[in-house]
Amino acid sequence: MGGFNKVVSNYDEALEGLTDNMTVMVGGFGLCGIPEGLIGKMKTMGIHGLTCISNNAGVDGFGLGLLLEDKQIKKMIASYVGENALFEKQLLSGELEVELTPQGTLAEKMRAGGAGIPAFFTPTGYGTPIAEGKETREYNGKMYVLEESLTADFALVKAWKADTMGNLIFRKTAMNFNPMAATAGKITVVEVEEIVEPGELDPNHIHTPGIYVNRVIKGTFEKRIEQLTLTK
Repeated sequence: MGGFNKVVSNYDEALEGLTDNMTVMVGGFGLCGIPEGLIGKMKTMGIHGLTCISNNAGVDGFGLGLLLEDKQIKKMIASYVGENALFEKQLLSGELEVELTPQGTLAEKMRAGGAGIPAFFTPTGYGTPIAEGKETREYNGKMYVLEESLTADFALVKAWKADTMGNLIFRKTAMNFNPMAATAGKITVVEVEEIVEPGELDPNHIHTPGIYVNRVIKGTFEKRIEQLTLTK
């Protein structure tokens, strides 16, 4: 990797500098659009004390659920956490700190962090435990809660295509939280299905410009279905 070329050849290079007790923001919604290889590499690295910001923690044995097995995650900042028996066990035993955040608020906290906005007011959560200990303010007769933005030491992102300069295209619903995460990491690492040369991506279709991206790696993906339902 050199100059404007963001491509790295292996996962050691992709996650160089990631250490214990860092904050990691991870794209994905359920198991859709998650950076599977990067998560797997974090598990084999054996790093601990992580604060993970993500919509959820995958499922038992896959996605961020892999990191729960060795208690590598200290704190989860998430929106939906209903798919992990191990997550539930660690939460109830006090081994895992969890900060539940409404899904739209979580997306905006990530977007605001990437935009350099330290905090914003939202009506979501007012009058509920979500607002406890937070500043509230009335605007035009409606109450709002002050929410602080989120950033991370590393942002791990899954995209469909990238060029070597880090310009990204996401595919359909696999876009989800990934564009917000890509802007909010001090180091943003993107795992993609295809890497092309500069100029091969239609500029009108680029979702995230390469200015936000530090490293790109081509991965292979299982794309596991979270819950498979078949009609009889």
